Amino acid sequence: MDTLQARTDRPLYVDLDGTLIRSDLLWESLFLFARQNPLQAWRLFGWLLAGKSVLKHELAAGIEVDPATWPYREEVVETLRAERETGRTIVLATAANERLAQGVADHLGLFDRVIASNRDENLSAERKLDRIAAERAGAPFDYIGNSRDDLCLFDAAEGVTVVQPDRAAARWHRESERASRLIQGEGNLPRALLKAMRPHQWMKNLLLFVPIVLNHEYVDVPMVLAGMLAFVCFSMAASSVYIFNDLLDLAADRRHGTKRRRPFASGQVPIPIGVTAGVGLFVAAFGLSLLLPIEFTAVLGIYLVLTTAYSFALKRMLLIDVLTLAGLYTLRILAGAASADTVGSFWLLAFSLFFFFSLALVKRYVELAEFGEGASRRTTGRGYVPADLDTLAQAGMASGFASVLVLALYIDSAEIRQLQAHPYLIWPLCPLVLYIIVRIWVLAKRNEMHDDPVVFILRDWRSQIMVGLGALLFLAAAYA
Repeated sequence: MDTLQARTDRPLYVDLDGTLIRSDLLWESLFLFARQNPLQAWRLFGWLLAGKSVLKHELAAGIEVDPATWPYREEVVETLRAERETGRTIVLATAANERLAQGVADHLGLFDRVIASNRDENLSAERKLDRIAAERAGAPFDYIGNSRDDLCLFDAAEGVTVVQPDRAAARWHRESERASRLIQGEGNLPRALLKAMRPHQWMKNLLLFVPIVLNHEYVDVPMVLAGMLAFVCFSMAASSVYIFNDLLDLAADRRHGTKRRRPFASGQVPIPIGVTAGVGLFVAAFGLSLLLPIEFTAVLGIYLVLTTAYSFALKRMLLIDVLTLAGLYTLRILAGAASADTVGSFWLLAFSLFFFFSLALVKRYVELAEFGEGASRRTTGRGYVPADLDTLAQAGMASGFASVLVLALYIDSAEIRQLQAHPYLIWPLCPLVLYIIVRIWVLAKRNEMHDDPVVFILRDWRSQIMVGLGALLFLAAAYA
């Protein structure tokens, strides 16, 4: 029988990636390096050709990390604390680079020593086992791991704990004749991956139908079908962007009060799965776009270029970020016009730019307010500090009012008289838009707005009533 004394006399070796933390530090380092050193990304190819150990070493040396933000598995940490209290020797044994591994050990304070990869050796699988075997000289040890690379260590260890295993490790746990402890992960992977795709954000892509509706083409079946296909393309492209944006923002999200619970930041979805999903959605979006006019594919390409630039750099630039967000909303309207082979109205584009600039400023205002007084450009990953809150609010309200002014001028223009039989019936739309804008800003100032403002408008029943009344006004002006 494995007594407490016998177990205490055996050192406990603990894996890091996927075991102690719900992530992989190599993938984390790749995206953190891309975020912190985007102009040095070309160096990755040379490091990879030099070997995995060199790649890990150079990535670890080229990034600034905070070990406190890694997504630790609490059950594993509590197990180690309990073992530590018995006086047991605990060793962090990992294929991660020694700099990152030592940072984890220093943060937790639970390990007697660390064995990890360096520039010359990638300490995984058999290499890790050889190191441990050399240390133990045939004496028994216990091991905690999670993956295929750990199978040889499971076979050699006296006591085994399998943590949220991959397919190979799960099969070992089921089929092994030796007793082993299993720590299962929490959550549902498919559901978490779907959440990472943010399907609720697809509602923004309803803007693609605006040109069709305003041109009274909503009974043209081919045009509506084209709009639906465009909606699917933009939704898949947007989900791809959200995934890669979250992967690039892992460090900032983990310092945020609510964003740290996002699927990638919390470790619910492994980074490799996210990369596969993001690439697949990207390819599918472009493939389907080829069924639409080439102008639509061109607009979709511009959208993806801008969102990529936004993820890497623009989102950290003062005001450039919100101007880009407003432009991305306007691009959706242009894409809708391109999919239906129509021309976007100047008035519509002008209204869209001012209106969505106001909503983009709401988004930044809310994010900055949630970070609190201690917010800085480093912690938020944005170009704003708490002193900017009043300026953001003033600029946002002014831009919202400007959109209403553009709407009023449009209602009194010659262009609308060509489309509407009774354009004066649309005049009440101005106070309806004012209501939506001012209400959103009032809620933001009260700290009662915690959603993307566009999604909020589409979900909020009061805003829905305003949008519905506006639609009725357009119908009345056209057919009364």
